[in-house]
Amino acid sequence: QVQLVESGGGLVQPGGSLRLSCTASGFTLNSKTTGWFRQAPGKEREGVSSISSSDGSTLYADSVKGRFTISRDNDKNMVFLQMNNLKPEDTAVYYCARGLSSWYVSVDEEDFDSWGQGTQVTVSS
Repeated sequence: QVQLVESGGGLVQPGGSLRLSCTASGFTLNSKTTGWFRQAPGKEREGVSSISSSDGSTLYADSVKGRFTISRDNDKNMVFLQMNNLKPEDTAVYYCARGLSSWYVSVDEEDFDSWGQGTQVTVSS
């Protein structure tokens, strides 16, 4: 059974940092592209970033480019999202997701087939 689990969310002040982690069971994360998505209250889920398993290619949404960094540790079967200079508008539930491809990077939901339960990130003073 495929399962993804996110961790690392919390409450942080504007300008602060958090690092989210994604672990998986039922498959190895380094066999597929992994993506991060988020959903703020009253808004649709949006893609944040993704990383391929084939060559480590990455993709970022314009809203987080330069502030967020996605990475993977194949030995630990984990994917991370380092979030710096956080803003109140980054407040959302963050989800990791398994991609359909091993090489294609995307932030479109249609390119992913399994999702975690999410971790809450709140940016507030």
